Amino acid sequence: MEVIAFVVGVLVMVVGLAVSIALHEIGHLVPAKKFGVRVGQYMIGFGPTLWSRRIGETEYGFKAIPLGGYISMAGMYPPSPREREAALAGERSGRAGGGFFATMVQDARAANDETLVGDDDDRVFYRLPVWKRVIVMLGGPLMNLVLAVVLFVLLFSGIGIPTATTTIASVSECVLPAGTDRTDCEPSDPRAPAAQAGIQPGDVLVSVDGTAVSTFAEASAIIQDHPGVPLRVVLERDGAEQSVTLTPVRTSREVIGDDGATVIGPDGAPETEEVGFVGVGAQVTHVAQPVWAGPQAAFENVGAVAGIMTQLPVRVWDTAVDLFTGQERDPNGPLSVVGAGRLAGEVAATDAPVLDRVASLIGLLASLNIALFVFNLIPLLPLDGGHVAVALWDGIKRAWAKLFRRPPPKPVDATRLVPVTFVVVVLLIGMGAVLILADLFNPVSLF
Repeated sequence: MEVIAFVVGVLVMVVGLAVSIALHEIGHLVPAKKFGVRVGQYMIGFGPTLWSRRIGETEYGFKAIPLGGYISMAGMYPPSPREREAALAGERSGRAGGGFFATMVQDARAANDETLVGDDDDRVFYRLPVWKRVIVMLGGPLMNLVLAVVLFVLLFSGIGIPTATTTIASVSECVLPAGTDRTDCEPSDPRAPAAQAGIQPGDVLVSVDGTAVSTFAEASAIIQDHPGVPLRVVLERDGAEQSVTLTPVRTSREVIGDDGATVIGPDGAPETEEVGFVGVGAQVTHVAQPVWAGPQAAFENVGAVAGIMTQLPVRVWDTAVDLFTGQERDPNGPLSVVGAGRLAGEVAATDAPVLDRVASLIGLLASLNIALFVFNLIPLLPLDGGHVAVALWDGIKRAWAKLFRRPPPKPVDATRLVPVTFVVVVLLIGMGAVLILADLFNPVSLF
């Protein structure tokens, strides 16, 4: 059964990724068509085409490798007839055409020229005003951001956040020794204060030590702050209030920092503190959050992912070191699609209520879309942020010429950046390969 649940979780992530990619490309497609650009293809995936269908002038389809997608717009770059003629002349004379990168530039221009219909073709991307080009290129990442916000709203306001209530779910019969692996009580174990005071599952905490409590966290804070001190607890049972007195026992626990992780002391061991313990557990229910909690969570995630992206090469290097040394990976480090699918499978296979597992999968998909949003804004070709940077540079050149009353400059020829784009692609493939290997042989686990 766990294996089936794991597979279902992986499939949910694969489908969610495909939908995210499809919406990303729609974010490019819709404004491009709206602005009159001729779009030849809309494809999900790379490699051999599995299925396609032409509707109007655009071919829509799916390809074999579902690791991305693209739309093919006419005239992404301006034509360069003189360079093209020189390249043809070089081929006729038997010369190599200037080397590997020069050949790449020529090939990029030749492929771009095939999308043009004559020299006066005005349904091309490079002829759009700068602001329209920016809208087309930002449309994809913004679709991922919008999808992430929708998913976070569904998670926070639709399903709600698991919250411990003031209703008692369980009462421990005894106080187990610190550090023990036992879960059953023995005759020598002292009774837990809550059981000794007669507290029962289903009781609702009203006040502790004279302070009204509305959440279990408030009650726990008072109890933990008063080890060895008798406390008067008012609780509701069967619609009637009654009071009991209990004395929290002193016990040690690890100190948890603001980031939710255990605080490590100078000696490398977890720090501990003395707190009060009575032995009760709370019922957990999903509490819907205000509608703005979703967008707030999305933008907080944007900041966190942006921080990871600024250190991406270093973090990938650390992941590679952990892979070859066998050390435990940073759970907050980068993941590949394989790692995300593996986490989704783990979530689906956990022994938890179905609603909790659904909520966790929604959270993973939302975080994935935040990662797609931030990653595509990196100002390097072939990413969307690189095309935005080229459009903005073109706008700056035109504004500068207009300011000094000079003739309008030629459109920026981004094909000259093909060598840089090639290096970026090689680096991205290398980083992707490292992360995939790490996710296969040294995976991050939620549990």
